[in-house]
Amino acid sequence: MKLINPLIILRILSTILLIAALSFLPSVPVAYIYGESPGPFLWSALITAIPWIILRIATRNAPLHEMNIRDGFMVVTLSWIIFAIAGAIPYLISGTVPAFTDAFFEATSGFTTTGATIMNDVEILPHSILFWRSFTHWIGGLGIIVLVIIILPSLKISGQQLFTMESSLKEKILPKTKAVGFRLMFVYFGLTIAEVVLLNLGDMTLFDSICHSFGTVATGGFSTRNASLTNYSSYSQYIVAIFMFLSGVSFVIYYYIVKLRFDKVRKNEELWFYTGTVLFAGMTAAAILLFQAGRSPETAFREGFFQVISFITTTGFITTDYLYWPAASIILLFVLFFAGASTGSSTGSIKMARHLLAIKNVKGSFTKMLHPNIITPIRMNGKPVPEKTSITVLSFIALYLFIFVAGTIIVTLTGLDLVTAASATASCLGNVGPGLGQIGPMFNYSALPETSKFIFGLLMITGRLEIITVIALFSKSFWRL
Repeated sequence: MKLINPLIILRILSTILLIAALSFLPSVPVAYIYGESPGPFLWSALITAIPWIILRIATRNAPLHEMNIRDGFMVVTLSWIIFAIAGAIPYLISGTVPAFTDAFFEATSGFTTTGATIMNDVEILPHSILFWRSFTHWIGGLGIIVLVIIILPSLKISGQQLFTMESSLKEKILPKTKAVGFRLMFVYFGLTIAEVVLLNLGDMTLFDSICHSFGTVATGGFSTRNASLTNYSSYSQYIVAIFMFLSGVSFVIYYYIVKLRFDKVRKNEELWFYTGTVLFAGMTAAAILLFQAGRSPETAFREGFFQVISFITTTGFITTDYLYWPAASIILLFVLFFAGASTGSSTGSIKMARHLLAIKNVKGSFTKMLHPNIITPIRMNGKPVPEKTSITVLSFIALYLFIFVAGTIIVTLTGLDLVTAASATASCLGNVGPGLGQIGPMFNYSALPETSKFIFGLLMITGRLEIITVIALFSKSFWRL
């Protein structure tokens, strides 16, 4: 038995390279429409296609049926790195981001749907680069994995190894992976098109509507404006807030709605916990802005709920400079870095199901202390949760917080102040985007040291892969027969 199968891994990565090469092509017509050079994207497609061809030929005899779980871990992690490197090529060729570290950071932020940027002035960028920048969000949200799931059957493997690794697709709708992929793609397209139409009815151009819809549905956060959504109308801000919330709902819920399985929706505890958390945090933020910051009721409601939804769903759009908010509301936003929305959505961070299960475990522990002989099984959605699952969830949360603390300490050694270091680490690990201090809503990551940018890039990928996938590669057991 082999630890890993290099031929299988390279074969699947060749498919990843093909998807990456094809992903550059939608930006070509955008370049022609706005009278810009399509060269950066055509060259990027060619540069990416060459290794695809080489690997495709070299691995034509790969025994795909022998793929194991280690191969799955390796492929998923390498796939995100490959996409980040490939995604940096248009920035480098166009000269919009001349430094590789910055280009890699921007591409990683796009594909991992983080939304952190090193761009000082996005409004001077060519439309085609702006489109590519937002399109990386849309691909990264669900697009990469859905496309891989749809394509994998042609490679004569089931794709279950990759399916179980990707956090956004852990909940199955149907037993056939390909069927899941097509249904998720249908929901993804539907939400995107609906938001484009509604935003275009307001004060956004069609181009801006498309780019912001890419960033919203993927819970990414890249904008075509330096001030994000600050200067757009209240109508546009409300539409984006609504779709951010909808994008934080598990895509499995939408499948049940389409199938008229409302009993499944009603019994989904995570959905109601997510909704309740948004309402509680939103009302708290709005009340603070109303009574302590002197905002009008409508402004307090809109700004408070928008930023709360933006942070909980790890989207990262902004409508105001929240660094000028009262201290209590800033602390609230920082706490929301660790929230995350629903499992089965494109959001990052810890996610609501884990928080809910942790709360149930704490409640159960207190009950045991008061009534030692009582048997109180933990349930989710009406079904008992195995003890192994509870341990795994609690271990994940502990590991997540450990990486946050360790990351904060490490990046402070690069010269960052504690507030910036802590918020940037939490933001990148949770795929949120903006933060506090030097990376506040009106700033970006461009002035940070090169070393810290590289660390943040790794944290984005680690967070997007839900930590375990990456950590497993560095464990002794992974490399032991």
